[in-house]
Amino acid sequence: MAAAAAVAEQAASGSTAGAPHVLVVPYPAQGHMQPLLHLASLLAARGLRLTVAATPATAHLLAPLLAAHPSSVRPLTFSSAAGHDTSGPSSVGADFHAHAAALRAPLRDWLRSDSGHGHGHGRVTAVISDFFCGWTQPLAADAGVPRLVFAPSGLLATAATHSLFRRTPRPPPPEGDEGRRRGYAVSFPDLPGAPAFPWPQISRMYRSYAEADGAAGGGEHAEVIKDNFLWNLESAAFVCNTCHPLEGKYLDAQPLVDLAGKRVWAVGPVAPPTEETAADDDVTAWLDAFPDASVAYVSFGTMMVPPPAHAAALASALERSGTPFVWAAAAETALPDGFEARAVAARTGLVLRRWAPQVAALRHRATGCFVTHCGWNSVMEACAAGVPMLTWPMAADQFFNARLVVEEAHVAVAASWGGFGGVPDVEDLVRALDEIVGEGGAGVRARAKELAVMVAEAMGEGGSSRRELDGLVQELRELGSGR
Repeated sequence: MAAAAAVAEQAASGSTAGAPHVLVVPYPAQGHMQPLLHLASLLAARGLRLTVAATPATAHLLAPLLAAHPSSVRPLTFSSAAGHDTSGPSSVGADFHAHAAALRAPLRDWLRSDSGHGHGHGRVTAVISDFFCGWTQPLAADAGVPRLVFAPSGLLATAATHSLFRRTPRPPPPEGDEGRRRGYAVSFPDLPGAPAFPWPQISRMYRSYAEADGAAGGGEHAEVIKDNFLWNLESAAFVCNTCHPLEGKYLDAQPLVDLAGKRVWAVGPVAPPTEETAADDDVTAWLDAFPDASVAYVSFGTMMVPPPAHAAALASALERSGTPFVWAAAAETALPDGFEARAVAARTGLVLRRWAPQVAALRHRATGCFVTHCGWNSVMEACAAGVPMLTWPMAADQFFNARLVVEEAHVAVAASWGGFGGVPDVEDLVRALDEIVGEGGAGVRARAKELAVMVAEAMGEGGSSRRELDGLVQELRELGSGR
């Protein structure tokens, strides 16, 4: 409690004098930047001084943070990164080289220069960077300051991903031995319950590494990816956008071998609960016309575009089941001919080809389920809103996240485990919709509501996430005082 009192006193005074100066380095993809910027806002509100690195293409995303904390947060951009932009949909792994090349040298020079020791904030005392920015670990070590890894994913996915690059499990047997290939799974023996996942559900980033024989000295790109995660294991600690109500099983098992026994600060959800209060009037008015828990909200996030066959299967299932829906579809999403027109004519569906007020839509009383790819930001928003999920993971950490909410938290129903490679049967999707929307989903919806209450309590005064955040701030203060 002493740490919390010290944090509260500093925040109440509004003073940053003598506060630690933290360099924050996001990975420049929107799904990674936003949660780290939310964390930065929480740290600034508690009296820390921050310098936030950005590329010219992503600097505009810092505007809300800078407006909220003008005296304690400063941007840092480099003209050398002007041609590098991963802020939109992209393959994250493919951008490792470009991102490191654009920022590594100028950040190293900045840390060594008078700017890095001044800039109005005093010397940098710690670095917090995204877990795709493992290259900041040697930079921080060279500057003589600790680096903390920010994980925008859940703890299960974060630990499992690092386990892959730590243990380097081999890919399945070669084609021709189909029996062994079909039954091949990767286990995680150092995690609680020793979960196992079929090879197609392992992140494509690791599968590409292993299948290129990266463990035996594959290509340069494969080694860059591996080095990224091994550097993370040298860090001082991990800061994870998760909470005890959702991942207590893994948090209580600390220290985790797969994270090199490092401390994990569970500070989530970091997004403010009131975000997106400026709801879209058209969407709100459309939802207002439907009974409670009767509408399916559909979104595959900013980086996942379902293939045409997948989108067609879901469209058919929505029509056959008669489930009202709001579908936030990326511009590239190919929907069946006539689908949108039929939905408009029958007043059963709304397709959005623009920004969608996701938080507001999930919190609307008419929303009965969230059809989601299980990106972690979406999972956390659904859990905070108390909305059950219909899970359709495609890639990256999404299979780990789906397993967590379906089989452990029991606040979701699986739509498909086939990813990009398997198109589910339309009738199976109809049954899944019937199981989760309306009266059929009463049980899973009640559990989702219970989880939402626990998540809110975790972020409230005295809650587990609030205590973890206060402990993190106190640790950063002690680093700043030279302890």
